[in-house]
Amino acid sequence: MRAEIVCVGTELLLGNIVNTNAAHIAQDLAVYGVDVFWHSTVGDNLTRCADALQLALERNDAVIVTGGIGPTPDDTTREALALVLGVGLERPTELLAVLEARYAAWGRQPSLSSLKQADLPSGCAPITNPTGSAVGVLAAPSHGPYAGKVIYVLPGVPSEMARMLGESVLPDLRARFGLHTGLVARVLRTRNIGESVLADRLSDLLTECTNPTVATYVKTGEVEVRLTCRARDAAEADLLFAPLEIAIRERIGEFIFGVDAQGFEQQLGGLLRAGGRTLATAESCTGGGVGDRITAVPGSSEWYLGGVVAYSNEVKTSLLDVPQAVLRDAGAVSEACARAMAQGVARRLGADYGLATTGIAGPTGGGAHKPVGLVYLALHDTATGETVACERRLTGDRAQIKERTALAALELACRQLAGSKQ
Repeated sequence: MRAEIVCVGTELLLGNIVNTNAAHIAQDLAVYGVDVFWHSTVGDNLTRCADALQLALERNDAVIVTGGIGPTPDDTTREALALVLGVGLERPTELLAVLEARYAAWGRQPSLSSLKQADLPSGCAPITNPTGSAVGVLAAPSHGPYAGKVIYVLPGVPSEMARMLGESVLPDLRARFGLHTGLVARVLRTRNIGESVLADRLSDLLTECTNPTVATYVKTGEVEVRLTCRARDAAEADLLFAPLEIAIRERIGEFIFGVDAQGFEQQLGGLLRAGGRTLATAESCTGGGVGDRITAVPGSSEWYLGGVVAYSNEVKTSLLDVPQAVLRDAGAVSEACARAMAQGVARRLGADYGLATTGIAGPTGGGAHKPVGLVYLALHDTATGETVACERRLTGDRAQIKERTALAALELACRQLAGSKQ
């Protein structure tokens, strides 16, 4: 089957908001082998929105729409859909009651304009919104030019859209069109190897493999090797992936650090949990980025005690006990400072391990001896008293250097806890 994603919102056209909804929906549809040949974006304009919906319905079996169903006057997706279907709008009392109850739970009274969020084009069904106020719309005409086709209208708020897509839209699509698992992907995540070197080592696989296919994608601090296959189910996909993954690991296995969502932070959690050990972080140039990655892992409170963002020298000395002599003689961006930060945070927070970052993220602050991108990382083991430190010279803009530093720190911790050498 064929589907199109239509995203409504002038803010998308202006670039004020990045359109993450389309990527999320496309990835979910690909799992079921749904062909998506078009992504459309249209502003908050009734006529243009209606034109986009009409075109999408004419050339697809299903259309998934996000945005334009809020309470403001420029939210006209419902009206546009009604125009395309040749029907009017109605406001079912049961939906109005749900909307009023939702506002009451928030301790608010719905304004007159907010009531339009309960409107439906005649003959359409509501899609429950478990977290927001705007009711979704499901239109499945049984006659006329769009008979047999279906259109789903969801909010533009990503969190609301994602939940409604997973809980309502995808189950309905699967049942309506008899969909089964179609396209399955497996990602081998690599570090410390460039995409061009990967391409050289995997050249025949990149050009000759058909099911699964092999492709590389550059991400900040890593390169993905993505295997994609068409399979009836996950078990069949595993059988197709197995020999290819073995071949890839024989060529680049030393650079693979994770599979799919299993990154350094997940691996670090597993290592700490297995040993019954705890970690604390001391961050300067990453500004909390290491801790943010760690706390994104469910259950990280079992092994992560907390962190100190010590940006200024005063905080480094007062909270982490970095000696004034280290800052005076070696400077804040130095191996000595990173070591002292790791030791200090482990001692202050009572952790088994202390992990520290310090460096120059740029674009200013660098010099001939300490250029932008120079960072130092350190891991302190309280039990042994050993502190391991390393220097990295990273490239990119400020955000990229910060992210790459956080990744490098987590990599250091994983390698040390796993008993690997740097």
